Amino acid sequence: MIDNMGAQLENISSETQILTSNVSKMTPENITSAARVVGQIFNTSRNASFEAKDTAVSTVSQLLSVSEDVFQEVPDAPPDDDAFTTLIQQMESYSLSLDSTSVVKPNVAVQTVLFSTKSTVLFSVKKGDSDSLISGSITVDTNVSNPNPDAETELQILLNTSKSNTTCGFIVYQNSKFFRSKIFKPKSNFSQKIISGKTDETKKDQRTSVEIVFNPRYDPKTFQIHSYACVYWNFIKRDWDTNGCHKQRSTDEFLYCHCNHTTNFAVLMSFEKKYKYPASLDILSNVGCALSITGLALTIVFQIVTRNVRKTSVTWVFVSLCTSMLIFNLLFVFGIENSNKNLVKRDNDTNKMDSDKNEIPTQDTVVISNPTCTVMAVLLHYFLLVTFTWTGISAAQLYFLLIRTMKPLPQHFIVFISLIGWGVPAIVVALTVGIIFSQNRNDPQWELEYRQEEICWLAVPDKKDLITSPFLWSFVLPVTIILINNIVIFIIIIVKVIWKNNRNLTSTKKVSSLKKILSMLSIAVVFGITWILAYLMLIDNDVIRTVFSYMFCLFNTTQGLQIFVLYTVRTKIFQDEASKVLKLLSLSTGRKKSLPSVTSLRLRVRMYNMLRSFPALNEHFRLLEPSVITEETTLSESDQANPSI
Repeated sequence: MIDNMGAQLENISSETQILTSNVSKMTPENITSAARVVGQIFNTSRNASFEAKDTAVSTVSQLLSVSEDVFQEVPDAPPDDDAFTTLIQQMESYSLSLDSTSVVKPNVAVQTVLFSTKSTVLFSVKKGDSDSLISGSITVDTNVSNPNPDAETELQILLNTSKSNTTCGFIVYQNSKFFRSKIFKPKSNFSQKIISGKTDETKKDQRTSVEIVFNPRYDPKTFQIHSYACVYWNFIKRDWDTNGCHKQRSTDEFLYCHCNHTTNFAVLMSFEKKYKYPASLDILSNVGCALSITGLALTIVFQIVTRNVRKTSVTWVFVSLCTSMLIFNLLFVFGIENSNKNLVKRDNDTNKMDSDKNEIPTQDTVVISNPTCTVMAVLLHYFLLVTFTWTGISAAQLYFLLIRTMKPLPQHFIVFISLIGWGVPAIVVALTVGIIFSQNRNDPQWELEYRQEEICWLAVPDKKDLITSPFLWSFVLPVTIILINNIVIFIIIIVKVIWKNNRNLTSTKKVSSLKKILSMLSIAVVFGITWILAYLMLIDNDVIRTVFSYMFCLFNTTQGLQIFVLYTVRTKIFQDEASKVLKLLSLSTGRKKSLPSVTSLRLRVRMYNMLRSFPALNEHFRLLEPSVITEETTLSESDQANPSI
C-alpha cells in the first residue's frame, strides 16, 4: 500500500514516470503495474500533492504511447482488480478537482470548469499540426446553446446541467488503449479519441444532457467512413454500450451524438478503404497472354500427336512445364482481377448519417469478403510455383544428360520428378494458407493477410514486415533459389557444350553460330531466365523501373509463344506438315507458284539437314533440338527400359 505521505507519493510518481519514459521497452506487466500505481496516486484518499498528480498525468500520457500490440498482450484482470478500470475512475474524480485549470500532456488533457448558475459548458479540442495535444488546442465556453464546430474542430462536448453551483470535469484520451473492449477491436491507426464529461451531481439529481461532435482524422482520399456508433464506457460490463446514446442526423461532415448521462464517450468508427483497383489488363498483356495460351496449347498437342512420328515417348518434363504454364496463363487472364471492383460502393453520407442504427462495429476497418478471389490467389500461387519447379527440373535434367551423361536415367524417375514438380508446390501453398489462417482465425479479414484486395494475388508487405511476410517465404525465396540454380546450369551448358570449340565446325561457322544462338534462346526460355527482369524492376528509379516493367511484360507474357516457336515451329516435322498444308492451300486456290513462306520453310529444312551431316555437331546438339528439351540419348535397348522424360 502507498503511504499517505506527500513526499513519498511525489517520489513514487516521479520514479514511475521515469520507468515508463522508454515506451519501446515497456512490457504488458510494466503497463499493468504503472497503471495500478498511477490509479492510487489519483485516489483522493491518498491526499497526493498537485505535483504528484501532474507527474502521474505525464505517466498516463506515456502509457498511451506504448504500442497497441503490447496492450493486446495485457492479460484480462478480474473486475475487482482491474488496474485500467480503477485508473479511468480515479481520473474522472481528478478531473473535478483542478479549480478551473487544465493539465495538458501529449496524449491526455484534463480540464475542470466551475460555474454558479445553471448553464451549458462547451469543451472543444482543436486540430493541430500533429496528433499531440497542446495547451492552445483546448478551449472552454459557457452559456453556449449548441455545439459550433468549425474546420479546425476535432471534437466537442456540450454539457447541459440541471442545477447551479456545478463542477464539470473533462478528459481527452488520445486513443482507446485503456478501454479494452471485447466487442470493438481496432486494427489500424485511425484516431479514436475518448472524451469524458463528468459533473459532481449525484445520480439522484442528475439530469444532464450531453451533445458530442466528432470530426475524426483520416485520409479521405484513401478511406471513407463505413459506419459509426455513439457509445459510452460501461464500467459494469467493462465494455462499450449504446444505452442512452443515439446518433443525430446532420448535413455536414461532422458526426453528432446525444446522450442522457455523463461518463466516458466515444464514436466508434469503421472505415472502408478506397482501393485503387487496376484497370483491365492492357493490350500488351492481353495480346501476349493470348499468344502464349495458343502457343502452349499447340505445343502440348504437337508433343502428344507426333509422339510416334518422332519415334519418342511424350517428353514428360516439357509437357508438364507447358501444362502448368498454360493453366497459370488462363487463370491470370480470367481470374487475376477482383470482382469487388465492379460492386457499387455505398454512398458515404447516406450510410454514416443513418440515425436509426446505432450498432457497435466489430473493428475499425471493413473489407468486403470475396472467397472466390482468395481461391484464385491460391491457384495462381500454386501454378506459378509449379511452373518454376518444372523449370528447375528441366535444368537439372539437361545438366545430368549433357554434363554428367547419365544414361540410362534411374528407374521410376518420372514418378519421382512428378511428385516434386506437382507435390512440393502444393505443400508450400497449403502450409502458407494454413499458418496464416491459424494465426488470424478470429479475424474476419484474415484472407487479406494472404492476398491483396486490389488483385487476386499474394499480399505485398511493407518494408518493415518483409522478413516475416508469407510473400517472401512462400514465393520470393523458392523462386529465387530456382532461378539461381537455372542460371548456374545455363552458364555451364553454354560454356561446356554450346560454345565449346570444335575444329569440325570451321567450314560452317556462320550456320553453327546461328544454331548456337537458337539453342541458347531455347534453353533460356525454358529455364525462365527472363524472370530476372522482375528483380530489376525493384530499382529505385521511375524511368528504369518503367523500362524493365515493359520488358518484363513483353518477355514473360509471351513465354508460351516463344516456346511454341523454338520447340514446335522449328522442328522438321512441323515444317514438313506446314509445307504440305501450304501446298494444298495453294492448289485449292489454283495458284501454281510456290508461296514465299514455303520456300523459307524449305530453306530451313535444308539448313537443318546440312547441320545433321556433321557427326560431331549432331552429337552435342541432339539434346538441344527444337522438338523437345531432351530427346532420347540412350541406345535402343536402354530406351525400352527408360522412356524419354
